[in-house]
Amino acid sequence: MEEPLDLLKLSIDERIYVKTRGERELRGKLHAYDQHLNMVIGEVEETVTTHEIDPETDEEIVAKRSRKIEMLFVRGDVVILVSPPLRTT
Repeated sequence: MEEPLDLLKLSIDERIYVKTRGERELRGKLHAYDQHLNMVIGEVEETVTTHEIDPETDEEIVAKRSRKIEMLFVRGDVVILVSPPLRTT
């Protein structure tokens, strides 16, 4: 491996984890990517975490919503982290 994007090259057609801005997490199969980290991911499970304050108790309420998406284009400028599949040797 010579460059950081080589790690993504090894992850084509593998399941990856992507954390994005806006408290979104994506898990799915990487189909394509480019040098800007734009990605096409298939069989995606998206989890969105929201934080609200209960006005009566001032307690923080954390809610998670999940949905499945067949195919998704992710714009590279929202990507915070990409984790390739765990590889054991």
